[in-house]
Amino acid sequence: MSSTELPSVPASNVLPKVAPVRVSEGERLRSVGLPGITLTIRSRPPAREGLPPALYVHGLGGSSQNWSALMQELEGVVDGEAVDLPGFGDSPPPDDGDYSVTGHARAVIRYLDSAGRGPVHLFGNSLGGAVSTRVAALRPDLVRTLTLVSPALPELLVQRSAVPTALLALPGVAGLFTRYTKEWTAEQRVRGVLMLCYGDPGRVTPEGFRNAVEEMERRLRLTYFWDAMTRSARGIVNAYTLGGQHGLWRQAERVLAPTLLVYGGRDQLVGFRMARRAARAFRDSRLLTLPEAGHVAMMEYPETVARAFLELLADKGELPDGVTVGPVRPDAPGTPDTVAAAGDGAGSGAKRTASADADSRGSATGGTTPAEADGSADGGAVVAGDGSGAESTGS
Repeated sequence: MSSTELPSVPASNVLPKVAPVRVSEGERLRSVGLPGITLTIRSRPPAREGLPPALYVHGLGGSSQNWSALMQELEGVVDGEAVDLPGFGDSPPPDDGDYSVTGHARAVIRYLDSAGRGPVHLFGNSLGGAVSTRVAALRPDLVRTLTLVSPALPELLVQRSAVPTALLALPGVAGLFTRYTKEWTAEQRVRGVLMLCYGDPGRVTPEGFRNAVEEMERRLRLTYFWDAMTRSARGIVNAYTLGGQHGLWRQAERVLAPTLLVYGGRDQLVGFRMARRAARAFRDSRLLTLPEAGHVAMMEYPETVARAFLELLADKGELPDGVTVGPVRPDAPGTPDTVAAAGDGAGSGAKRTASADADSRGSATGGTTPAEADGSADGGAVVAGDGSGAESTGS
């Protein structure tokens, strides 16, 4: 373990009884026991046998539900599974209390090794993007392609809107914040999540909002919720300070898998300006920019992200038999400006119009809930929600 990472702390042996997590139609949940961790895996039965495997990794405060909409879009293309990282979603805390980026990456690697599903198409959002980058760099044999939505890669100048989340990493701040916000309702917290993580919170349906409130209420009853949030936030901050071969940017340069990078123009947590740097860092990359999207593009515009992934597969000769890339609808919501494809990142690539069969339905699609937006904020203060986005460092 790096000296900058958190020491091991024994997890509680007594877990609280709370309401079960939501399982959308067509989804299944199962629990997988591994040395030191127990992981909950969400999956959809593939449209047919023989499809290549995929694994989806959520962000800080999020869960596997963040990927429900995209999993549904891609069920005819991949055999998809989404993991609840230790301490999040329906997975209990890790036995050793290790919530560092390396600890989460170790959990993903451990699962892939035990399941024998590699190499997989690996997807990551926010914290999950940092985790997936580390997995791809350390274990290239496990990763077929890499898709990163607003990945939490180090930034020198963090956006002001991301600072409150970063403060969770400081000792004592989580306790102060909990006391300060004890009168906040679940509805207030969810609205904060939407404002922080969505490009257009109005896209979320009433049903999606109600589901998010239920999930927020469930999460807040977990005795370990704030500990998981705080220690994972600290883990991201620590990962940002690592240099040399353990630095995330250095590891991005080592990734061999073809990589799709997705950035939202309205992202308040990961700087849009980082998109080009990321495209240069990953050696075989393409960049999808969505001007209207926030931090969780796969929840806001799942059809658009799915199509960009299909185009990546088509260009690499990886499309499964019988799967085609449909026609472009340039007038559809969520239509990106361009996809830049380049061997050295987007800096030199030939640009072509990206597609968007996207009448995106917001986070309610496929059962995804807006409380799944890692960290929630109201009036600028972050309240942990269950979702895929608000990185503690704003990335």
